Amino acid sequence: MPEPAGAEDWMPRRLAARRAVITGAGAGIGRAIARRFAAEGARVLVADIDSGEAESVARELGPPALAHAVDVSREESVAAMIGRAVDEWQGLDVLVNNAGIGIAANTPDTGIEDWRRVLDVCLTGTFFGMKHAIPLLRAGGGGAIINMSSVAAIVGVADRAAYCAAKGGILALTRAAAVDHAGEGIRVNCIAPGTVDTPWIERITRGYDDPAAARAAMEARQPHGRLVSPEEIAAMAAYLASDEAASVIGAAMVVDGGMTAR
Repeated sequence: MPEPAGAEDWMPRRLAARRAVITGAGAGIGRAIARRFAAEGARVLVADIDSGEAESVARELGPPALAHAVDVSREESVAAMIGRAVDEWQGLDVLVNNAGIGIAANTPDTGIEDWRRVLDVCLTGTFFGMKHAIPLLRAGGGGAIINMSSVAAIVGVADRAAYCAAKGGILALTRAAAVDHAGEGIRVNCIAPGTVDTPWIERITRGYDDPAAARAAMEARQPHGRLVSPEEIAAMAAYLASDEAASVIGAAMVVDGGMTAR
């Protein structure tokens, strides 16, 4: 579902002057979050492993948005990303750990390298982001961390063993960190999207004999009969980053068109 024309004209400025780092922001959900945060007044560091995509989104947003290349599976790369925020803005208010990958395989068919890669990017990348952001948020008197989990953390999804494990770990890590740091003014929450209409879904469906039928099957998993839009996930992220969510701590905000309600 695309944003209404002129959306920036009616959006609240709940994130005015907030300093936000968003990983995986070069496309899909991350791009939508970057756009929404910028529209609501945030200064955004568009971080992505694809430097070209990060730069494209930063140009689209205009100043003061910044592009930064990051490999979230490498701690030194994540530390440099957080360090860039300090260098540019002298602090940090919001971290969105959105970067992630997945593969199609059940448990016995999952190769060890694929297993490690999915967990390294999704789960360990989230851990690295939190590890390096929390001291900054603490020093600044608090802030918000938003991790990208999935309905795959809540219900089983066929042929996504490594992805389910990684997203389940993100949910558990979110709750642990929320309890550890709520007293420091740091709110840690996660979003659990259903099937979102992103370039990743397009790549997956192209691998089927009948891509249109594969997409239709994905749409049918949501009781409202369509894929979730990236903008709907971005709207939830903006809420969680704002003061309106001051008492939302350790939550898994499900945005799935009713998929887990069945």
